[in-house]
Amino acid sequence: MSQTPDATNAAPLKTTPLDALHRELGGKMVPFAGYDMPVQYPAGIVKEHLHTRAKASLFDVSHMGQVRLPGEAAIAALEALVPGDLQALKPMRMRYTMFTDDKAGILDDLMVTRLDDGLFVVVNAACKEADIAHMRAGLPKGVLVEYLDDRALLALQGPAAVDVMARLAGEAVRTMPFMSAADISVGGFACFVTRSGYTGEDGFEISVASADADAFARRLLAEAEVEPAGLGARDSLRLEAGLCLYGHDIDTTTSPIEAGLVWTISKRRREAGGFPGAAVIQDQLANGVTRKRVGIRPEGRVVAREHTAIVDAGGSPIGEITSGGFGPSAGGPVGMGYVATDSAQVGMDVSLLVRGAPRPAQVAAMPFVPHGYFKGK
Repeated sequence: MSQTPDATNAAPLKTTPLDALHRELGGKMVPFAGYDMPVQYPAGIVKEHLHTRAKASLFDVSHMGQVRLPGEAAIAALEALVPGDLQALKPMRMRYTMFTDDKAGILDDLMVTRLDDGLFVVVNAACKEADIAHMRAGLPKGVLVEYLDDRALLALQGPAAVDVMARLAGEAVRTMPFMSAADISVGGFACFVTRSGYTGEDGFEISVASADADAFARRLLAEAEVEPAGLGARDSLRLEAGLCLYGHDIDTTTSPIEAGLVWTISKRRREAGGFPGAAVIQDQLANGVTRKRVGIRPEGRVVAREHTAIVDAGGSPIGEITSGGFGPSAGGPVGMGYVATDSAQVGMDVSLLVRGAPRPAQVAAMPFVPHGYFKGK
């Protein structure tokens, strides 16, 4: 999923229902995916990141696209556009998957929740107009695509998120499995809640009426464990967690197999196909790929940013960094990128060309920081 600020944006910026609150809290606003969004608050990115790992942070992700596909027919219909196994989903459970094209390129990554009657889909902000058009063009005429433009989306992330939610919504939320959903009242507000997020920590994403968003966010922020966090911390958290950022680590030039996302494709879907690019993916599963997404740990304190070249011991190019930054919880710089398959073994020594100078690094296992997802007791 995507959350890196844009360098420029020519169109007038949209705002989320929490825009006034961000400014009141001292948020540093930047253009992102056509929206004016907080990249950080006065505490700063590192403190926001570490607070999320230790307690709980509130992120505004209302710029994401929320879509409802009503009716049971929507399940098999959407499955024809993604490699994920949607028909195996039980009601109120969710799955991470992708829209693929005929060459197995990734058009976007998305979260799909099976409702009691239909599907709830969350797509990336930068892709939501294209994704909605893609669904409307690719789904049968009888399947409606309802864009929920009257809903805000907030992410409460961190190990204390469940304590906050239990206080406001009742103890039953403690036993909600990871990647499950529920319609519940949180602090008196009607919400659609999923136990999910994109930080690597336990937490919840909460869909609430736009008209209630400001009051609801203030109610969450009134809890002692909760502080606001912006796009900067969200990006460093997901990087440490080894999670892909659309438009950087995955895009139309990368396949799910190259990206290490084969786990998102069930055995039935691998064998039966029935989605765009299935033949390419089946060939890659059978015969391998020429490059793979890997973790990279630079030595020392030098950060290798996106597009940094990766070279082997002889100085020959073998790949490129797609995401890189300082990992506050990892205690140093971390990155991910694509390298030639024969250079993808964990522990292999490589060099990164940072400002023209080779810097030592190693191929590393991901995640860089263990996931804190709730798996049940």
